[in-house]
Formats: sequence, structure tokens, C-alpha cells
Amino acid sequence: MLAEIRIESLGAIRAATAEFDDGLTVLTGETGAGKTMVVTGLHLLGGARADPTKVRSGANRAVVEGRFVTAELTATVTTQVDEMLESSGAERDDDGSIIAARSVSREGPSRAYLGGRSVPAKSLSGFTNELLTLHGQNDQLRLMRTDQQRAALDRYADVTRNLRRYRSLRDEWLDAKRDLEDRYRRARELTQEADRLHFALNEIDLVAPQPGEDDALVNDIRRMSELDSLREAVQTARATLSGAVDDSGSVDGFSAENAVGQARSALENTDDAALKVLAEQLGGALTVLADVSGELGQFLSELPSDASTLETKLARQAELRTLTRKYAADIDGVLAWARESRERLAQLDVSEEALTELERRVDALQSKVVDAAQDLTKVRVKAAKGLAKAVTAELSGLAMAGAEFTIAVSPLESRADDGATLMLPSGTVVHAGRDGVDAVDFGFAAHSGSDILPLNKSASGGELSRVMLALEVVLAASTEGTTMVFDEVDAGVGGRAAVQIGRRLARLARTHQVIVVTHLPQVAAYADVHLVVEGPASGGGRAKSSGVHRLDDESRVAELARMLAGLGESDSGRAHARELLEAARGDREPAP
Repeated sequence: MLAEIRIESLGAIRAATAEFDDGLTVLTGETGAGKTMVVTGLHLLGGARADPTKVRSGANRAVVEGRFVTAELTATVTTQVDEMLESSGAERDDDGSIIAARSVSREGPSRAYLGGRSVPAKSLSGFTNELLTLHGQNDQLRLMRTDQQRAALDRYADVTRNLRRYRSLRDEWLDAKRDLEDRYRRARELTQEADRLHFALNEIDLVAPQPGEDDALVNDIRRMSELDSLREAVQTARATLSGAVDDSGSVDGFSAENAVGQARSALENTDDAALKVLAEQLGGALTVLADVSGELGQFLSELPSDASTLETKLARQAELRTLTRKYAADIDGVLAWARESRERLAQLDVSEEALTELERRVDALQSKVVDAAQDLTKVRVKAAKGLAKAVTAELSGLAMAGAEFTIAVSPLESRADDGATLMLPSGTVVHAGRDGVDAVDFGFAAHSGSDILPLNKSASGGELSRVMLALEVVLAASTEGTTMVFDEVDAGVGGRAAVQIGRRLARLARTHQVIVVTHLPQVAAYADVHLVVEGPASGGGRAKSSGVHRLDDESRVAELARMLAGLGESDSGRAHARELLEAARGDREPAP
């Protein structure tokens, strides 16, 4: 729930802090006092677009900070919150609460913060949307839209598993369908591309290059170009190390190995320990000389004796350069290009067999999508009856005893240029949208005997407010423990209907934290906590800017009297307010 909100330099509010408890909290105050800015602050925490014009005159930026606690949330919501915190690198405060903040600059971009970390506004929205549900005049208008009506029904029906399966199959089907259409449309072009790839790969396969072969050839050719000088250098070095070999195979003349060997023997024959150590070092040197001499012999034996070998390597180098001119900068690049081309070639199969196989796959996936869509429709149709009945019952409790609320689930009509059409077993052609093949429409009749018309054509502002509240009461079970904010949900309502709205909000507050901005004393009387927003003109000019204050019982009576008829200081107004407050306290609905 929302434990506290702090606002600085937002609209009429210079600096204000409000603490919230469980149950029903109402915010009241004179028009223009700044109640709207409290809701605006909550919307900013919800990731709403930052409006620089809302920054208080004379300030450079506005700041909204909210502190949330999650002890009373369901295990599912708590897990989701913890995952969001971890993914954002955010941390809980020492007391386990979570601080979310938003700053709005007059000239620069807005900033969002979560758990001490700077985060994108979208991440902040993802966090607060799990904890806050905001309802205002605009939300009532959104309820007119069919997509919002479908979303409300899906909340009640809990279609998460069915919808996830449908979307997965639909995505797979559309991908395969687009692939098939692309192959048909580009058959000639793809065939030509396949021919080019076949030719290139055959050319590469005929040359059969090896990894790094071009670099190895460069070294071999350089070596063979200097063959005589290399042979002479190796022979001279080997003779110096091991001695020259005459025609009979015997060693003749000076050799480094003999000289070092004699030096070692001379030192070994002494009794001096230091000289024996030097003798051992000469033994190591002798080993190195022998190894180098052997490697020089191996190198000499591998030098080609036939000049045609150079020509062969030059010819091979020309073959490789033909490939590197066409396909890549070096042979390793040519081999990589060949691998990628073989993969591409596998995707370019436009043979009759390949197209037939892909057609079968598209048909099979389409059949699965139809089954998944029908399963989703069945769940919605069944849930629509229950939700409509429950909302109608709630409307009866909101002083609309003759009202009727209906939900129609019908096939979603396909469009002329529709690329995602399905034919149902009934023969109906529908559009396979991301949310299914169903159009969901709310119907409403305010009085018994009236024709049921679409909600956007039959409900007044006050009636629409009650329909939305009735929906929220019915849907509340899925969001137990979260915070629900209603901004003038009672607009256009008065009298007995206002009392009933107060009772329903109090009932909703048994399982949720409910915060209500209201002008109606009948609603405010049901609050567990009453906060008043005082503007610059409030309280006889005592406040230089808007502030939020918690009312005690006596102050609450005065505020209710003011709301009743502007009679906050009169005895009759206070008496009426006390009567209203006592009636609300004794009239709370028993727990269902």
C-alpha cells in the first residue's frame, strides 16, 4: 500500500506531506486548493507524461516521492514486485518499504527513481502499476473503449493461461504464413538467388581452401624465392655448430659442440665445486646446441629441391586470390561466407516439395490457433454472464435498482485488407487479433424496461461513475492488498446514490487501501481517515500555499459542514455534519 506521499512545487502545492493508513481515506478541500495536484502526483508516480507547466511558479522543478509497503500484498504480487526491484537494481529501505520518486524540470527532462536508483519512467510505471490503480474522469472515458471493456472482462475471467497459449500459436502461425507468402511472391527472385549461391559454393568447393591457407602460402613462397640463400645460411650455421661433413660422412674442422664439450670436460675433471657448477651450465648449452643443430637439419631436409614446387604454390595462390576477390578479404572470411550462404540456401528452398510442406505447416498452425481462440472465447462467454450479473447487483446497491448491465462477446469482424483472418468451424470469418477473435461490448440500461444500448450511448456521467465503481468492486478480489485511487468518482452523483457510493467504497476498503478525492460529504463521512487540502485562500489566509492536513473528529465535523452548504462555522451546519457522520458510522455494510 501507499504509506506516504511527499510533494514539492507541484501546482498550488509548495511543500506537502500526506500519510495514509489502511482502509478508506478521503481528500477534500475547496476548489482550487490543490486536490488535483495530489492525484497528479500519484499519476506521475504511475509513469504518466511529465508536464513542465505543472511546476509551481518560481520553482525550477517539482518532486513527487511515494513510500510503499508490501506486507499485505498477495504472494503473487509480492513476487512480481521483488522481480522488478531486482531487475532495476533497486533496494528496499531499512524498514522494508520502497521509495519511488519522480522529478519534473521546468526546462529539462523528467527523472524517475526507484529504491535509490535512477530508472526509466517505464520501469517506475511497471512497479507502481502493480500497487496503484488510478481512476478518474479520463479512466471513465476509457471504459467506453472496447479494448478496455475486453481487458476488464479478462481480469474477471483470468484468461492469462489461455491468452498466453493463443498469442504464442498466433505468432508462430503468422510467421509461417508470412514466410509462405514471401516465397510465393518472390519465387523467381529467390530461385535466382539460390542459383547464384549454388554457383559460388561450387566454385569454393572446387578450390577447397583450408583455414589460414593463404597466409601459409605467402610464407612458403617467400621462403622458396630465397631458397639458395636460405640453404647456404642453414648449412653454414649447422657446420659451425656441429662441424662440416666431408664426402665420406665424417666431421671435419671446428664445431661449437666439440669446443663446448671440451670446455665442459676440462671443468668436470677439477675438484672445485664452483667450476663443476659451470660445467653443468655448459652441459645445458651443449644440449641447446645439439637441438638447434637437429632442427636446422630438419629445416634443410624440408627445403624443396625441385623448382616446379614454387610454380605449384604460385598457381595455388592464384586460385585462392580468385576467391578472396569475390567473397571476402581472406580465406577465413571466404569460409565464413560459405557457411552463411549454405544456411541461407537452406531457407531459399522454393521447390514444389518445400512449398507444399510449408503449406501443411501453416494449415496445421492455423488449426491450432482456431482451437486456442475458441477456448479463449468459451472462457470469456462464461465469465461475461457472471460479471454482468455481479455488476448489475452492485448497481442495485448504488441506488440503481432498475439498471441492467450486460456484456456481449461477439466475433471480431475481419477487415478488407486483413492479413490475419481465421475461419471458425461455424463458417464465420474473423480477425485474429493479438487479444483473440472476440469483440467485447458493455451494454447498459438505466431503468427497467429501457432498451439496452452500448455503454457509450446510454450512460450519463454519474451513471458511468457508478458503473465503473461497481466493476471495481466486483474485480477487486484479484488485486487484494493494493491501493485504489478514485478521483471524483462521484461526479454527477448526489443524494441517496452518494450515500451508496460511500458505503461501497468503505466495503472495498476492507480488502484494499482506498484513496478518494471527493466533493460529496455523504462519501467523506464513510472515511476511516479524512485529509483536507488547504489552499492559499483556505483557513482565513493562514496557508501561503496548499498543504495536506489530517483532521481530528472536531475538525472533520467542521469540514463536513462546509461541504454540506458552506456552513462550517454555524451550529446548524455542525449539527447536520455530526448527524451525517454518525449515520455513516452506524450504516457501514457488514462484511460479505
